[in-house]
Amino acid sequence: MTVPDADRPHSRIGGSEDSFPGRLTEIVEGRVMTNPVQPFHGRTIQRLWSDLEGQLPSGWAVVSDVAFPFDDDNEFCPDLAVIPAEAEDENRSAYPADLIELVVEVVSPSSVRRDYEVKPSWYASRGIANYLVVDPLKGHCVTMWNPGPDGYRGRDVLPYGADLTIDSPLGKLRLDTARLPVDPKARHRS
Repeated sequence: MTVPDADRPHSRIGGSEDSFPGRLTEIVEGRVMTNPVQPFHGRTIQRLWSDLEGQLPSGWAVVSDVAFPFDDDNEFCPDLAVIPAEAEDENRSAYPADLIELVVEVVSPSSVRRDYEVKPSWYASRGIANYLVVDPLKGHCVTMWNPGPDGYRGRDVLPYGADLTIDSPLGKLRLDTARLPVDPKARHRS
């Protein structure tokens, strides 16, 4: 799946990652946002990646921390995104948002509003079939599906502890939420 140069997305933040070491950088609502990457955040991503990768049908791949420009004011770098393996093989720093089939965001203290309010409408507007918010601050996952022009029409909140099944166009994907860390400083937040 080679994308002609004229059709390739051009990252506005590409190459600036070195300016913010140890931080994830993206553009949200026209502002450059940087988030520190904490151990629980990284461990959550690693465990979910491991769970997803072995279940994906042939031809699909998991990517992390690459840019997906939506417009000039919104360039997201999801914690995990499932895209066609052909595109992943191109090893680029930015991909068209329309390639994403499943997207996962892991909540950090500074990303709560973006992950729960801003990103769902953008992801749904591009027809991304499934959006998963994994929240180590609250110890739960929020699954969203059935994208429409005004956001996702389906939504479930599931506490960590049991297997989470995502019924996606890629098949049923099972994630072991009992293995996901809960931030001990945040256990008392609601």
